[in-house]
Amino acid sequence: MHAGDDTDPLDQATRDFLAARPQLFGIAYRVLGSAAEAEDIVQEAWMRWQKADRTDVIEPAAFLATITTRLAINAAQSARVRRESYVGPWLPEPIDTSQDPQVGAERAEAVELAVLFLLEKLNPVERAAYVLREAFDYPYKQVADVLETSEANTRQLVSRARKHLAAERREPVSTADHRRLLEVFLNAAQTGDLTTLEDVLAADVVSYADGGGVRRASRVPVVGRTHVSKYLVAFAPRFWTGADVRWVEANGFPAVLVTTDGDPLALLSVEVSAEGIERILWVMNPAKLSPYVASLDG
Repeated sequence: MHAGDDTDPLDQATRDFLAARPQLFGIAYRVLGSAAEAEDIVQEAWMRWQKADRTDVIEPAAFLATITTRLAINAAQSARVRRESYVGPWLPEPIDTSQDPQVGAERAEAVELAVLFLLEKLNPVERAAYVLREAFDYPYKQVADVLETSEANTRQLVSRARKHLAAERREPVSTADHRRLLEVFLNAAQTGDLTTLEDVLAADVVSYADGGGVRRASRVPVVGRTHVSKYLVAFAPRFWTGADVRWVEANGFPAVLVTTDGDPLALLSVEVSAEGIERILWVMNPAKLSPYVASLDG
């Protein structure tokens, strides 16, 4: 009765694809920093998988991960050019990780918004090598095969990515401390409490607002404790009046969704170390905010 299921190659191909899908999305999202672009890559991988000669494929998941990684690298190379003309700071597109904290990976590595933002500074091949190794726990040999390079070069790529991240960020704190500091920060930002803001911000804090040229937002990063504190106090009355805040999870960490009259205005997330808040990320571009909000309520 079920024999037909087992012998229909397309049914089996579909099952193999669906089993690998969370991982494929996880790879593409980390390489691109965009959920929408990652979905396009996964769709393209599915089309190629349907057309592929699958008779010789021993490990469908590995085959699909290879296709997806290469497609994501190509997409990241063209995205780089587009992002050069992006208005103001470009921030990654947030995702709701409450259902899948690891986003299809072995570890929840390279999913935090601040880390994706830093990975953007690496070239796409370095990023892919780091993602496959650190989040998906691929052996170096397998990463080398996916990237069509030598194992020695792969080790260098991963090492370069690790060094870049280590140089750019301090040791993060626990999720509980993260949330506590974000609560204090939020309260101080809403009330324009300069003293408390200066207490919770690291000396070299940077605030980035991604309005994509659509929303009014600072087009340059605001740098340093004094500047950031004064900037937050200055726009507090205009920004927070009539706004509602909702605690959410984004990219593995507590975040705050700010809405006015039911319309999403910003997703606020922070990177925190023992020194205080290191980076403040305001995702305000509706193209990035709307899909995130839809996934929360979906």
